[in-house]
Amino acid sequence: MTQISACINKTNITIIVFSLKLSIPSFTSTMIPIHRHFSLESFQETCPNNDQHPKPMLKSTSRHQQQQTMVSVVKSCTHKPHLLQIQAHLTRSSLLQNPKFSLLFLSSLCSSRDLCYARLFFSQIKNPSSSQYNTLIRAYSSSNSPKEAFFLYREMRQKGLKPDPISFSFVIKSCVKFRSVFCGLQVHGRIIRDGFLSDCLLLTTLMEFYSSFASREDACKVFDEMSQKDTVAWNVLISCYLRNGRTRDVLMLFDNMKNEGVCEPDDVTCLLVTQACANLGALEFGEKVHRYIKERGYGTARNLSNSLISMYSRCGCLDKAYDVFKGIGEKNVISWSAMISGLAMNGFGRDAILAFEEMRKTVIPDEQTFTGLLSACSHCGLVDEGMEFLNQMSKEFGIMPNVHHYGCVVDLLGRAGLLEQAYRVIISMKVKPDAAIWRTLLGACRIHGHFTLGERVIEHLIELKAQEAGDYVLLLNIYSSTGSWEKVSELRKFLKDKGIQTTPGCSSIELKGVVHEFIVDDVSHPQKHEIYNKLDEINKQLKIAGYVAETTSELHDLGAEEKANALSYHSEKLALAFGVLVTRPGTTLRVTKNLRICIDCHNFAKFLSGVYNRQLIIRDRTRFHHFRDGHCSCNDYW
Repeated sequence: MTQISACINKTNITIIVFSLKLSIPSFTSTMIPIHRHFSLESFQETCPNNDQHPKPMLKSTSRHQQQQTMVSVVKSCTHKPHLLQIQAHLTRSSLLQNPKFSLLFLSSLCSSRDLCYARLFFSQIKNPSSSQYNTLIRAYSSSNSPKEAFFLYREMRQKGLKPDPISFSFVIKSCVKFRSVFCGLQVHGRIIRDGFLSDCLLLTTLMEFYSSFASREDACKVFDEMSQKDTVAWNVLISCYLRNGRTRDVLMLFDNMKNEGVCEPDDVTCLLVTQACANLGALEFGEKVHRYIKERGYGTARNLSNSLISMYSRCGCLDKAYDVFKGIGEKNVISWSAMISGLAMNGFGRDAILAFEEMRKTVIPDEQTFTGLLSACSHCGLVDEGMEFLNQMSKEFGIMPNVHHYGCVVDLLGRAGLLEQAYRVIISMKVKPDAAIWRTLLGACRIHGHFTLGERVIEHLIELKAQEAGDYVLLLNIYSSTGSWEKVSELRKFLKDKGIQTTPGCSSIELKGVVHEFIVDDVSHPQKHEIYNKLDEINKQLKIAGYVAETTSELHDLGAEEKANALSYHSEKLALAFGVLVTRPGTTLRVTKNLRICIDCHNFAKFLSGVYNRQLIIRDRTRFHHFRDGHCSCNDYW
């Protein structure tokens, strides 16, 4: 300390080091660990040039001016050596217990992300205020220890301090982060008891809490209780519906929001709604949102343009996706990746590769780019190119393949019938295989009738404890296609004994901005009689053209005629029949299905496109199927 004092101008008697020297004996034992780090070396960090004398932090002047200077110094410091010096001065000058300075210094500590130091300093404050608790609660709510925020909130209440909306808001966010519904419900109850239900910002945070736990009904109740609903509240509700798979309701909420006229949809609203349109394949509604984006001047927002590219691509409308892409002034990696993925999912694998080569001239590809690129190779059967890109990722770009990249490669090899090679790829992966990649291989086993490998894949899914009803349905398909009815019976008995319920197939079609949904043998639609009559008429016309039902798609041991009848009213057939019924001849029909389309429905759509001169775009869980003039762009069921 003598060396430090010798460096300081004698006129600056209030300098921090001198203060520290005087105050060390009075420090409590709990403060010693912090100030033990204060040394000549830490002090010299403030003057990297050895010839430069340390600048005094405070000049000898009036008390008010000193305090004002201290405020400025605290606000400007984020490095720990500086903060240690400031704390020494606060202790020496008895400002540590001054609420203004202690709060200001605590905020600086939280901003520096040194929460251990912040918590230790907080413990030296004799009677912390609500504001000081809120500062620390806020810091912990966004840290890797969010549970500490809840503990501080509980301690705050135990000391008789009443939490305010700020306290509640950050505690709720911490409950979301450490995934505790019970703690969040406790906080909600206290909010009601303390009478903060009129705070719209706080209620919006509560909506986010319930949304994150898939409690759509509770989020809606909170929304309905709000006296004034702003755009943020609407966006949280829309996000909640989107997260819970209620995409049709998202479109309805967008219309309601516009019609009420209280608050207009903003760019975030449009981003969420375009995602919903992409999931539904709702092209007409998506075009309406696009027009709204242009009218409101959001057209230059790159994130919206990227979302529109994805939306148009997933609706099978590549020309419009490309128009949006061309209109982006400065294309980033997300823009290029969205366009490459769009080309891939629509069967334009070669074009996707050309787009990638063009991208490399100006933008460095990322993981998502290669996911789209490998997907392009998969959809178009480009085995050699796909394997080359997989090797190129790490060697040329330093990107280690993740499970999604390997999933595309397994899909690529599976489509090509190289099932054993696909299995070896999974076994030799440097990352742990997930359930999705095993299901990809199981789907390939189904198509190629490889039930021995299919059984092995099911074993791997059981090991992961990730088997679902759909996995067993794929195995049923494999057994039934090879005529192994004894195994079919055994598997059906197993499913019944375990109480495993299969997910019903659901197909949707959008017409005039309204989404219509169908399930197998559906009788809920108001035009059900007309739809079934039209489907019977279509079946007769297609049979004349040579269509024969693919009975291997029926999983029950029935006669050929009974199987054909059982296949007649699948959800995608009902959706297509409805489209033919209510649209003009030549209109393109777009159908989205939640499961994979069966071989029979694939053949049905192929014949329908030729006989009725319709372009059909069916998007199932795995890919797009484009039908025109009796042909499919993917050439076969794959």
